[in-house]
Amino acid sequence: MVVGLLVEASQGWDSAEHRDGGRFEEIGGYVRAKRVGPFVFVAGTTAVERSGRVHRPGDTAAQTRFTFERIDAALRAVGSSLADVVRTRAYLVDMADAGAFARAHREALGEAAPVLTVVGAQLATPGLMVEVEVDAITGERTPSGSEDDGL
Repeated sequence: MVVGLLVEASQGWDSAEHRDGGRFEEIGGYVRAKRVGPFVFVAGTTAVERSGRVHRPGDTAAQTRFTFERIDAALRAVGSSLADVVRTRAYLVDMADAGAFARAHREALGEAAPVLTVVGAQLATPGLMVEVEVDAITGERTPSGSEDDGL
């Protein structure tokens, strides 16, 4: 499995892509993470280990933590981090586990405090409880209250 980074100038934007070797990346023709300029998008990510096995089947909290570890690696591969996340979308098999998901989300993202949407969904692989996708904005920031913010 090839883990890679591709950087190119595309329509005036610096961009980067990351593949983590998931079997559906090749079949589906997509990448795990893509950065275009300062905008970063991470595809729906689940708790499937490199071996192909589901990590802790049926355990939403453990799967959420593992999934955010995979997302963090994907973000870092394209020059971003969990601190840059501005939006999280999560798909839960059992909405009764929303609290366990929310706690693990907070643990992973800390002070990033992104907007969050959680919906109930049926996932394709038995034992998977959660799928997460994130969007991030990375790069230089101007501190609020500076002369550059128009105030």
